[in-house]
Amino acid sequence: MKKVLTLILALSMGFLVSCASEKDYLVKIETRHGDMFAVLFDETEKHKENFIALAQEGRFDSTDFHRVIQNFMIQGGDVFGKENLPQENWTTVPAEIKPGFIHSKGMIAAARQGNNINPERKSSGSQFYIVKGKVYTREELVTDMKLLSETFFKYIQLSSNAELKEAYSSLYEEEKFDELNEMMLNEKSNLEQFYSISLEKPMTAQQIEAYTTVGGTPHLDGEYTVFGKVIKGLDVLDRIAAEPTGPRDIPNDKVYMKVSIEHLPKTKIEKEFGYSYQK
Repeated sequence: MKKVLTLILALSMGFLVSCASEKDYLVKIETRHGDMFAVLFDETEKHKENFIALAQEGRFDSTDFHRVIQNFMIQGGDVFGKENLPQENWTTVPAEIKPGFIHSKGMIAAARQGNNINPERKSSGSQFYIVKGKVYTREELVTDMKLLSETFFKYIQLSSNAELKEAYSSLYEEEKFDELNEMMLNEKSNLEQFYSISLEKPMTAQQIEAYTTVGGTPHLDGEYTVFGKVIKGLDVLDRIAAEPTGPRDIPNDKVYMKVSIEHLPKTKIEKEFGYSYQK
């Protein structure tokens, strides 16, 4: 019995030592609004390797967050544009879209060209975005808002719904789109019963929990590669997302970045940043 306990203790100590010796890359993104710190996921190996290589070579430095949309995301890292590379030399990274890697606030994902010219959903070889998003109610999150809107518009064309149509038109003219969504959601059950249809879309428990608490951009799930997460500096993300912008969502005052990489024990990252690695 004593030998068995000794063996178990030895195995446990070995596991702890192994965990303590494991290392990961900590990403630091410096901006005039402050610093953001992030980790990159092992499951998206190609994106992780590509990002680390660009950062270690200093190629991200002096690029900027050139596209900023409040309640959506901040996009930057246009290395190829900064270096004036011809477009035929802009590399891509094969898609690594993984189940469970969703667009909750603070997630880092790869930008890409649209499906019409990029059906394989290959990622840009340099540009990335950090999710800002917004917090959703459960009802609007699990509702197919496009189908709801189409069904609602058809419904208010009926002569018996003239009053509802007038209220809709008034809100639309005043550009009160939040109130419009609320009006349509209030009619959801009536529409489902009237047309004998379901206006819901499938959402996982993980998505519902994340998007109704920290928020994010759920409509991007399954379309872009999510390959990292900001673990400190979400307040910096908020400040950058609030930057006044001009045409094409370009900030009026450039928000430059400097990106560095540090190889640290995972235990140190967990302790200092409150991040938990999945065992």
